[in-house]
Amino acid sequence: MEAIENKYREHDYEVTIRIPEFTCLCPMTAQPDFAEIVITYVPGEFLVELKSLKLYMHAYRDKGIFHEEAVNRILRDFVEKIHPKKVEVAGNFNVRGGIYTTVRAEYP
Repeated sequence: MEAIENKYREHDYEVTIRIPEFTCLCPMTAQPDFAEIVITYVPGEFLVELKSLKLYMHAYRDKGIFHEEAVNRILRDFVEKIHPKKVEVAGNFNVRGGIYTTVRAEYP
């Protein structure tokens, strides 16, 4: 994930990014999990460069990870690289075993 300069940091504004084809693997069954990840943030000094974000998200495809861990790890990495004023990451996971899961994590 790469940061680029925010040229409009003199005022706050919100950016929402939808990643509708997020995939990872269930660590218990190795079956694929599908989700829409929504990142909403108020930039500080930096913005996220979208191609690098796409490549970062694709790296989860072969990773065995629970839904909660995936969302919290994305949040942690986003804060570490982009340094937003605030950010929320939501993972809306598709049904599995008759259960939908939505996980939200935010900073600060």
